[in-house]
Amino acid sequence: MLTDRFPLLKGLILDMDGVLWRDNEAIGNLPQIFDTIRKLGLSFVLATNNSTKTVESYIEKLNGFGVSLEPWQVIGTAQVTLEYLKHHFPAGSKVYVLGSDEMKKLFSTNGFYVLQLDEAPNAEAVVVGLDKKVNYETLRYASQLIRKGARFIATNTDSTYPVPGGFIPGAGTIVKAVETASGKKPLIIGKPEPLLFKRAMELMGTKPAETMAVGDRLETDIQGAHNAGIFNALVLSGVATVEDSNKLSFEIDQIADNLWELLNV
Repeated sequence: MLTDRFPLLKGLILDMDGVLWRDNEAIGNLPQIFDTIRKLGLSFVLATNNSTKTVESYIEKLNGFGVSLEPWQVIGTAQVTLEYLKHHFPAGSKVYVLGSDEMKKLFSTNGFYVLQLDEAPNAEAVVVGLDKKVNYETLRYASQLIRKGARFIATNTDSTYPVPGGFIPGAGTIVKAVETASGKKPLIIGKPEPLLFKRAMELMGTKPAETMAVGDRLETDIQGAHNAGIFNALVLSGVATVEDSNKLSFEIDQIADNLWELLNV
């Protein structure tokens, strides 16, 4: 069992896409998996770079898989980005968002003015996440606002997004386009930066030496865990392969085909 191999372990930070599911397809028997985590006595928080959904949306999705969690056990880059905005910009600040309607609603219902296309010549911040409606005009406006002084914030930089049968462009593809057009580099909220991991540890009440992050991406999940000083475990149910892992400058603490195998082998 996982706790036999890591006796100090008290908490897991679980990625979602590629670890728990691919799009709307569960990876394994999720109710059984979460029952096993609880039987091992481990706390856990689900932490994703995906900025397109709210906590409520994830809770609903998990319910559809037969898993019931408390809202505090789910965090995403949209929520952590909102926390950053609240700490660095006054209420009512103008923010332009390349992202989902859910993220825009999250910002607007929490005191920020979310700009429409070409609504204002200036903004305090431009937030870029996964936007499946992105087009030339929205990219143009975002880059112009940044060139005029808006803070460029990226929810995450995942280049692709796993779906059944393959991959589609992720937020990183859009972030890179805005970066190229604006000539500015973004502040990155999500993995591999440590902010998301630190927030998860705060919620669980665990220390780095007691925490493991589980993910399917080397450049975000595994590198981020390393940056945060916690254990890391790579599952091969999403993006990365064993061959890819050889490219890292540090060793991976555990590799498994999927989350179920990681817990039980």
